[in-house]
Amino acid sequence: MNFLCGKYQLNFNRPYVMGIVNVTPDSFSDGGKFASTDLAVEHALKLIAEGADILDIGGESTRPNAQPVSLDDELNRVIPVIEALSKISTVPISIDSYKPEVMRLAIAAGQIL
Repeated sequence: MNFLCGKYQLNFNRPYVMGIVNVTPDSFSDGGKFASTDLAVEHALKLIAEGADILDIGGESTRPNAQPVSLDDELNRVIPVIEALSKISTVPISIDSYKPEVMRLAIAAGQIL
């Protein structure tokens, strides 16, 4: 079974590996190690080299009791990463957000899945 999404076609006859890039200073999974654009892009490229088929970019922590992030803060975190990765990689990118405006601008910024 194939799934067509924009310029990407995924064949679901095999599993895909999604690399997670948390661009947050308070990430529960990595402790905020990739909170800057440069570090996030470097981490994403490492994930691709290690076999990630898709990258998931997130700018707001989902850890318990995390404080909500403003729209501007989330955009300032994720959009530069998406723009940079879109210029140097052909790996599909997904955006981890519940905010419609972040989703819209992420799509405009790059190759969002």
